[in-house]
Amino acid sequence: MARTHQRRRRALIVSPGFIPPQLATLVSEAPDGPAWAYEIKLDGYRMLARLDNGGVHLLTRTGLDWTTKYPAIAEALAELPARTAYLDGELCGVLPDGRTAFNLIQNAADTRNGSLVFFLFDLLFVNGADLRSLPLIERKERLKAFLADATSCLQSHLTSRVGERGSRSNA
Repeated sequence: MARTHQRRRRALIVSPGFIPPQLATLVSEAPDGPAWAYEIKLDGYRMLARLDNGGVHLLTRTGLDWTTKYPAIAEALAELPARTAYLDGELCGVLPDGRTAFNLIQNAADTRNGSLVFFLFDLLFVNGADLRSLPLIERKERLKAFLADATSCLQSHLTSRVGERGSRSNA
């Protein structure tokens, strides 16, 4: 009986399959009020990262597996402190002045090198726990802690509440 219990505890935690990302919606006016947040638009590829007991998959927003196109990013994700996780973000080429440039990410896919950063903005699952019912701000706080020791090519993307720093934008 004790062996059965140990086997259950050691059972692999399964990461979810493909989850389509939430995409931006064009509106004529930005929402108002403290319940809204916004992120600066980056110039890159929307990507999802699926960590599954040592395996890593970089998925496009339509579910294509582009892991082999960006091996350095996949290796960095494999070093994160989780057996399973599902993250949402934007893979970008970054210029020396910090601006994102779409052509850099395209070139990096062809040459397998470049200055790529995977800006992560949501942690949906981690170690079997579904975090999607938590408020976005709480998931972002968990994501920031999750990435605390990550390499510089994995960064938490900043989010601001409407009204912070005197600006508003579409969520």
